Amino acid sequence: MNFADQALSCENKKEREDDRSIRQSHHIMMAASHRNGTWHAEAIIADTLKRGPEVKLESSDGRWRFSRWRQFVGSYALPGSPDPLFVVQLAGKTNVRTWDRDGWSDTTSFPGAATIVPATMGTKWLVDGELDVVTLSVDAGDLRSASVLEQFSRMRFAFNDPLGAALARQILAELYTPSDGPRDLYVSALIDALKAHMLRGPVRAAAQEFPVSAFSAYRIHHIMNAIRDRPEAEHGLEEMAAQIGITPSHLCRIFKKATGVSPHQYVLKTRLERAQEMLAQSDVSMNYIAEFLGFASQSSFNRAFRNMTGETPSSYRKRRLDA
Repeated sequence: MNFADQALSCENKKEREDDRSIRQSHHIMMAASHRNGTWHAEAIIADTLKRGPEVKLESSDGRWRFSRWRQFVGSYALPGSPDPLFVVQLAGKTNVRTWDRDGWSDTTSFPGAATIVPATMGTKWLVDGELDVVTLSVDAGDLRSASVLEQFSRMRFAFNDPLGAALARQILAELYTPSDGPRDLYVSALIDALKAHMLRGPVRAAAQEFPVSAFSAYRIHHIMNAIRDRPEAEHGLEEMAAQIGITPSHLCRIFKKATGVSPHQYVLKTRLERAQEMLAQSDVSMNYIAEFLGFASQSSFNRAFRNMTGETPSSYRKRRLDA
């Protein structure tokens, strides 16, 4: 056997060992669930996928659980769980859909998107490729206030959540490192932050919307937040002006004075920044990114991206992957 064959054999052996470890994790999780007489959310997911999480962490009292699930799947039905779930798509297949009344949803999930699944709600999913998500479940008994209960009263599918995604990725990065005192304290703090963020929910108001002396500044922040929430939307000048009760010409004037760019330029800049995130964090095609972010064509996306960054989308992705 030559060196290349030996390397391949070792690699295949490691993959088999990793797969065996995950299956054993699934069996252990299910056995513990049966012993306790309870089926928590992660046990239900593991039973549905026939595979345990790749990485998991849970509190000593079982009141929260953080897990990463990564495997190739087609479509599957997930029974309702006793606790609500906060889900962040890390990578994997784009165009993940959920069953919506009488068919697959028009809305699709994407890397960086978050979803809230209420307790006891059964769901159906169409992946047809690699599933790579993080789940955080919190004991339903911790949802006490009326505002928190409202957040988890219905499903919220595939909303953009940069902070939730960033916290989930940072927790995962730490969980793949050896455990020690400082690391464990850091992970605990990150989990607390993600739990607080989950309980806060996808609130429309952003941190930038705070009282200021000039009402024009508040108006500008409102428009900027709307653009950042949905950069792929059309964001017509007249529509944006109507949202804050001023004329289009007044909007252009105060927006440029506050930001240094026109509303149209800010929309383009935000779309391209989102494109950079998608290029670095997923393997979706250039054409998909162009269409998803509202560009007329892939060529117009490539041209705009190069004008802003000085490089093509493909070279940007390659450079980030090499780094």
